Amino acid sequence: MKGKPNHITVYEHQALWTHKGEQILTEDQLYALQGFYGDKGVLYYDLIHKGIRFKEYVGVLQVGKLTIEVLPKADKYTEKDEWRKILIAMLHAVGVFNIHAPSLSSLTVKTNFILDLYLELYIQELEHLLHKGLIKKYRSQEGNQLALKGSLKFSKHIQQNLVHQERFYTQHTTFDRHHQIHQILYKALRLLKTINNNIALHSRIGSLLLDFPEMTDIKVTASTFNKLVFDRKTATYKNALEIAKLLLLNYHPDLSKGQHHVLALLFDMNALWEKFVYITLRKKLNTANVKAQSKKLFWKPENGRSSSIKPDIVIHFDNEKTIVLDTKWKNIGDKNPSPEDLRQLYVYHEYFNAQKVALVYPGSTTIRKGQYYHKTNQSIDSSSPECCIISIPTHNNIVEWQKSIYNLIFTEWINYNNPTTDT
Repeated sequence: MKGKPNHITVYEHQALWTHKGEQILTEDQLYALQGFYGDKGVLYYDLIHKGIRFKEYVGVLQVGKLTIEVLPKADKYTEKDEWRKILIAMLHAVGVFNIHAPSLSSLTVKTNFILDLYLELYIQELEHLLHKGLIKKYRSQEGNQLALKGSLKFSKHIQQNLVHQERFYTQHTTFDRHHQIHQILYKALRLLKTINNNIALHSRIGSLLLDFPEMTDIKVTASTFNKLVFDRKTATYKNALEIAKLLLLNYHPDLSKGQHHVLALLFDMNALWEKFVYITLRKKLNTANVKAQSKKLFWKPENGRSSSIKPDIVIHFDNEKTIVLDTKWKNIGDKNPSPEDLRQLYVYHEYFNAQKVALVYPGSTTIRKGQYYHKTNQSIDSSSPECCIISIPTHNNIVEWQKSIYNLIFTEWINYNNPTTDT
């Protein structure tokens, strides 16, 4: 059965072709994806014969009117709807969906496709800002006026108004809603009208375009957002600007044909899994110092920059006990980790003086204990360094999932009694 022409759902590492498979790309869609790939390539997929193969990035890739949803997958049994809920729950937990509403349940679009979710979050933020009232800011304005207002720009006044003595070319300050923040939001709102394929959102986007003051178009780059300075009045704009930044900076218009624009909202699943586990443990551990990406210098060349090592999660307890965790988003089943991963954990054990180290994977609930051989006598005893493999099953109930992560790592693995309450 062919997939819907305007929506395709695949898993990470899955392929799409123009000539085979249950879900087919058109030649034009593949051409647009090849153009987006370019000579330097992209992080999200590789080009293959008459198709593309996705990597470990998940989220949404929109090509013209086609939306390709890329979901994570760590087992053979969970259905696509469940993986979609899991992905959204993880993004919400790590703060990607840091929104004004108290929960995602306030959203009216129930398809829960990632792109629809982003669009409605942005719509919701703009509706909230309009309801509160858009702020005004001072801005400098220059041009011809029928009354002398501000300072007269004499050279330009003579140049432009030699035969128009009723006009004055002035520079003056205006206090109104026409400023950079609103220009960015309006530009993103106009983009929504272009990329939205959800009928349920059409009317709300149209209403916002009518209610939002029309702004002059501006060029928006990453530096535009980096230069924004927030104060007490503009702090409420942060959420809307974050979504606008994500949409505007990841939108790639088709400049040749104008039909197959590309929007890429994709997340590295390895980085998302790492941050999710880190935030879960930090949230639940009151008496320990949980750090992400703790860096230590590792090697110094005679000339050039030093190299460093950065484990994913380092936990320091009050009794000076140290635990190092390295997260990997892959289901290894009953197989052993790669030698590279085991060697990496051995280095962490030595450099951070850790009592325990572990590799944390998604999968069925298992704790496989293991130890490193002594480097001198090649034996194993109670003093041998320990490196464990912890597999944690996924769960679409985010609270239950975070409880199981904590319990498996700290209650069952290291037998740690943490004086904290579950939230």
